[in-house]
Amino acid sequence: MDEVLILLPAAGASARMRGRDKLLEPVDGVPVLRRQVIAALATGAPVMVTLPQGAGAGRASALAGLAVRIAGIDAAEGMAASLRAGAAAADQAGARGLMVLLPDMPGITAGDLLHLLAAFDQAPDRVLRASAPDGTAGHPVIFPARLLPALGTVQGDAGGRAVLAGESVRTCTLEGDRAILDLDTPEDWAAWRARTGL
Repeated sequence: MDEVLILLPAAGASARMRGRDKLLEPVDGVPVLRRQVIAALATGAPVMVTLPQGAGAGRASALAGLAVRIAGIDAAEGMAASLRAGAAAADQAGARGLMVLLPDMPGITAGDLLHLLAAFDQAPDRVLRASAPDGTAGHPVIFPARLLPALGTVQGDAGGRAVLAGESVRTCTLEGDRAILDLDTPEDWAAWRARTGL
């Protein structure tokens, strides 16, 4: 395939939303999960979404009609289960990298993703991580193909941090707070909507 596979890990429990599912929160009338998958698909790259096994139909319904690969995982294993599934799919497809795009970051646009993919092309053997203009590390992160075996063995909710620890990570600046803004609580969502009008 020689493309970068984009993984959206969408198996989290939204535990801080007090009964609401943050991935179904509407942005411009579209569930944020669907909105971010559409942005990923707009790059032309293959897209994979991990969902919790046995979950309600809400998240799956939000993806109806989209050309994405959906993998059910054991959400109790945390982020690691999503990363392992994404790494396996990327390796099987012969991808040259795996981009991890968190679906609760509604500021990320298709243009941002294309910018990251173009930057990754300049050094496809190194990790590339989006950052804020002040240098604060954020997301998405692109792991090169050589790290797929390591991602395939991660455990727990630490995600890919252990894999990143030994790497010389390049950064790619995104405008504003887009690389670091994730919305985990009803208050986060209310404040963001008040600021953006979305």
